[in-house]
Amino acid sequence: MRIEHEIASVVTKAIENAQAAGALPVFDVPEVTIERPRELSFGDYATPMAMKLARLARMAPLKIAQIIVDYLDMPDFMSETAVAAPGFINFRLSTDWLQQQVEVILAEGMEYGRSHIGDGKKVQIECVSANPTGPIHIGRTRGGVMGDTLARAMRAVGYDVTLEYYYNDAGRQITLLGETTKIRYQQLLGQDVELGPEHYQGDYITEIAQELVDKFGDSLLNEPVEHFGNYAKDIIAQSQKDTLKRINIVFDVYYNEQSLYETGRVWEALETLQQRGYVYEKDDAQWFKTTEFGDDKDRVLVKQSGEPTYRMPDIAYHYHKKQRGFDIVVDIFGPDHHATAPQVLMGVQALGYDPGFVQTILHQIVNLYRGGQQVKMSTRAGMFVTLDELVDEVGADPIRYFMISRSGNSEILFDMDLAVEHSDKNPVYYIQNAHVRCAGIFRKWAEAGYAPNADKDADLSLLTEEAELNFLRKALELTAVLEQIATTYEPHHISFYAYELAAAFHPLYEVSRVLHGDVPEPLRLARLRLYRAAKQIFACVLDLMGMSAPEVM
Repeated sequence: MRIEHEIASVVTKAIENAQAAGALPVFDVPEVTIERPRELSFGDYATPMAMKLARLARMAPLKIAQIIVDYLDMPDFMSETAVAAPGFINFRLSTDWLQQQVEVILAEGMEYGRSHIGDGKKVQIECVSANPTGPIHIGRTRGGVMGDTLARAMRAVGYDVTLEYYYNDAGRQITLLGETTKIRYQQLLGQDVELGPEHYQGDYITEIAQELVDKFGDSLLNEPVEHFGNYAKDIIAQSQKDTLKRINIVFDVYYNEQSLYETGRVWEALETLQQRGYVYEKDDAQWFKTTEFGDDKDRVLVKQSGEPTYRMPDIAYHYHKKQRGFDIVVDIFGPDHHATAPQVLMGVQALGYDPGFVQTILHQIVNLYRGGQQVKMSTRAGMFVTLDELVDEVGADPIRYFMISRSGNSEILFDMDLAVEHSDKNPVYYIQNAHVRCAGIFRKWAEAGYAPNADKDADLSLLTEEAELNFLRKALELTAVLEQIATTYEPHHISFYAYELAAAFHPLYEVSRVLHGDVPEPLRLARLRLYRAAKQIFACVLDLMGMSAPEVM
């Protein structure tokens, strides 16, 4: 359960009871806000509700707070309440109840911290969506990790989530891909042809062309550019899937832009916009009246050539998202979409839908550093660090962590040297080492020949060290963190929480000994039980971040 919800319910009931008894005047009770005091000395939770009710009740906040406390039915998880100026009500958790959370963590296992605020609502999260024209590089990776982490959090609190990758497999970029691949194919066969400045320069195209030579010799020389484009596109798309899987990202749906043309959805969306009066013709092109939605000028949807601009399939894609029954759509894009994303939402609105069902998250760039020097990246020029290369160098877990280590609004300075450092300076090591330390205790316990389940009936009331109780307090926050991520679409909160959980654990590890000979047996077993729960919650949190929970490091 989430304690904040329980306390809010108790406070609401107390206000209603006070109203029924005449101690408070009758009014509609507003939503109760529960906070965490900055200092533990004030309690574990607090509410400023009395100050919020002062105007409604026409009474002093301190008096209202005392009345609420007087009519409050104390739940079993609470040990005491206190009124503090100028009108706060502070709540302290019961130590006995807090100790028993060890068993709750163990009983719920990987489901610990889950809730049901999503109530089965359908959510689609679109992220990465790199063109199938080159390898995944680190810039595209950030959106993928953000999207996958958000999907994990939203599923954990009850949403029905579809993680989706939109392939821009139509248009000019695929033509250029086909031209580039054919030119490289011709060069390998000795023909005197050169790439233009607009073509893709990376060595990966040569590798694809070499594969064509190895399989087909010179039999493809007369094939059109489209043949080479489709072949290269399929190879690159599969490579992108394989690469993303290396950092534990697997999409539920791969949606091809080309399908919007094959099914006629692009023209269906255009026709609907025309019927609703938002499209007009000028200079043999089809224009969208975006100025009616606050844009500074109208935008072209279909060019004179009859070819749609990028806006048209994007609008059709979002039209189809709504038709597929999604209650919430989350688009995670890089900073290059800051101008175009609003125009797509204008299209959604023009089609008759409230664009509020689409949440657009724009993240900032990733700056990669090695040896104190920034690593430059450019997909078309072929001078970039691929995600595969980065995984080879630093591993998947640091990539997962650092991509959500800051708010999407902030740039990320990815220090490749720090990512592989085995010290507490590296937050990845710091967090995972908490799990490793727990695993080490159980490994040594087994080596000593003790019974593996000796802690099954441990007396948890012996867990009285402040570090032990503080760790359990921090464990209780997981549900709130997951709900915060799911409602703000900000997955970085789980990385902050993981670090704070580790910061609560490591002092505990220093004072709560298990294997030392001078520790009494009942206390030894209680602490072993606590470490079993700690190991479990770290495994749970690391999984929510898409990271591994190592036994040794």
